Amino acid sequence: MYEHANQITITQARQEASTIFLAKVFNLMTVGLALTGIVAYFTASTGLAAIIIGSPLFLILVLAELGLVFYLSARVEKIQAATASGLFIGYSVLNGLTLSVIFLAYTNTSIAGTFFIAAGMFGAMAVYGMVTKRDLSGFGSFLFMGLVGIIIASIVNIFLQSSSVNWAISLLGVLIFTGLTAYDVQKIKRIGEEGIMAQGDELVRKGTVMGALTLYLDFINLFLMLLRFFGGSRD
Repeated sequence: MYEHANQITITQARQEASTIFLAKVFNLMTVGLALTGIVAYFTASTGLAAIIIGSPLFLILVLAELGLVFYLSARVEKIQAATASGLFIGYSVLNGLTLSVIFLAYTNTSIAGTFFIAAGMFGAMAVYGMVTKRDLSGFGSFLFMGLVGIIIASIVNIFLQSSSVNWAISLLGVLIFTGLTAYDVQKIKRIGEEGIMAQGDELVRKGTVMGALTLYLDFINLFLMLLRFFGGSRD
């Protein structure tokens, strides 16, 4: 009887720790998305977006973003938590600069509408990832293979310029990033349950940054894929 009660207490403690960790991750992700949105809107409204897209600066910014993500992913265990947080904030700002160009292609109304659609889908899959008893880890390799596939197809379509291929990439992208959202949320939840909250503030902050970056990328990519369907062109 006492052993059973003790087991329940341990389970509850793990669930509470996981909830706290998830809250930290979602809060930081939200900060990143807010920064990206503010920077993107400001850059577009001041006319800087047209300058960025019409110069080599756009490619430089994209390469800087990729460099930040790869560096953060590879070096997070060796750098300070404050540095990791700063890199995440820096990435969010850089992404806002590059994403400002969508305001040149789509109407503000359609961008806002697509954002709410993406938020609804992301939220639904995040909740599913948190509450489902089904182990989603088996889908990880499948989803990663699909992600690699759409990257390759996107590169090939730069030369083909096929609207059909572009449509297929967008549809597959929506499916992959909704699936990744549930998968990643469940993975982050398990990290919380496995005791990261008891391993010191430094490690918790690093884990929070990496979790926030993962979900941030899931949301941004889902939003961009949906924008291809629901975005109203300015032309």
